[in-house]
Amino acid sequence: MIFGLIPKEEAFFDLFKQAAHNVIEGSRLLKDMMEDFRDLHDKAKKIKEVEHVGDGITHDIALRLNQTFMTPIDREDIHDLASALDDILDAVEAVADRFLMYKITRPTESAIRLADILYQASVAVGRGVDRIGMSHAQIKEYGVQVNSLENEADRVSRDAISELFEKETDPISVIKWKEIYETFEEGTDRCEDVANVIERIVLKQT
Repeated sequence: MIFGLIPKEEAFFDLFKQAAHNVIEGSRLLKDMMEDFRDLHDKAKKIKEVEHVGDGITHDIALRLNQTFMTPIDREDIHDLASALDDILDAVEAVADRFLMYKITRPTESAIRLADILYQASVAVGRGVDRIGMSHAQIKEYGVQVNSLENEADRVSRDAISELFEKETDPISVIKWKEIYETFEEGTDRCEDVANVIERIVLKQT
């Protein structure tokens, strides 16, 4: 365990775990929203509540960072990890908001698939965060999973947008759906950011 080599201020790691599992909950709610497209306002409200919890955790991390002289990992890495986790939830909330704002009547198969990919990536991120402090080999597999899921989201989004321009005749619908697909992809991009920060942290401590 790497924790034996660094100061025992481990509250940061507890907060990171809280943030990561909050991300999982937010992405789970979005996945449920896509798969059961009813009561959208209530579901979007729950996602917003989860995002507010995430903002609070991010604030707590920043406050502790300002109050802690000796941090267990580099200050830059603490900031980057907290920001990247928060960015995932921002993307989740942004997707939910767009379905309401644009008065979407039903999700496409691509949207349902992208929500599932984002959820899977969030779960992999959570497992990686839970294992910060362990060896690179114990964490690497979750980074590989996130990278693979990000590539899949990129492919699904690209294909969906291509089909949109090919088949959709309403230019307003094209604009709406293109933005939705790109926001889904933004969420998986931010999951990859988290995985990259975790790998950077672990490599510095080996």
